[in-house]
Amino acid sequence: MSFGAVEGEAEAGPQGLTIAEIEGHPFGNLSFSGARWALSDVRLLSPILPSKVVCVGRNYADHAAELGNEVPKEPLLFLKPSTSVIGPRDAIRLPIFSKQVEHEAELAVVIGAPGARRADRAAAERAIFGYTCANDVTARDLQRSDGQWTRAKGFDSFCPIGPWITTGLDVSDLEIRCEVGRNPEEMEVRQLGRTKDMVFDVPGLVSYISHVMTLLPGDVVLTGTPAGVSPLVEGDTVTVRIDGIGELTNPVVPVA
Repeated sequence: MSFGAVEGEAEAGPQGLTIAEIEGHPFGNLSFSGARWALSDVRLLSPILPSKVVCVGRNYADHAAELGNEVPKEPLLFLKPSTSVIGPRDAIRLPIFSKQVEHEAELAVVIGAPGARRADRAAAERAIFGYTCANDVTARDLQRSDGQWTRAKGFDSFCPIGPWITTGLDVSDLEIRCEVGRNPEEMEVRQLGRTKDMVFDVPGLVSYISHVMTLLPGDVVLTGTPAGVSPLVEGDTVTVRIDGIGELTNPVVPVA
């Protein structure tokens, strides 16, 4: 298991991409081992293993409205445990405790070195390493019944992240799309939004969070989901797609 850099033009399709192995971690000056593989010959894991995943609730007005909630006056924060993180093609496992598990397509921010603590907006921007796709899988019935969100958001496999981290990307106005279906030819668009509709933008969120808790290199911030959240059932495949990044696909299965 190692980090790698994706080489090639993503627009040409995955068959033209290669992975160059990085020695050590991806923060700072990269040093390559010289090993390279075709993308098709490797298994992509979650592109980062964060110490924590900090999430922002109701950061799109249309999503707040669809659940009957007001838009918060300041960012509404909660955490997902690191054990909820899975990668591309890993299975989302439906817990026996819930009858209503839903997808939430989100732009994920990956924090770089040296992290962020009490950062102003400019320092928050400098602390961002890159961006990836995420799915804030949620047991909606437990979220309503529990009164707080730890159980509803924290099951193992409830935080798919991937497929990779894109650096140097302008995320001020990107399309976020979520599709669900039983096979690639019959995928239904469930969520379709744009990052420009966030209530609180990315630098503001990173700055705000850093005044609450220290963000370490590799930590992940989920920036909220647009409207259209809906249930996942056994046998579904769910894909989160974000302009300029790529797509994150996961099957849905019951807990073994």
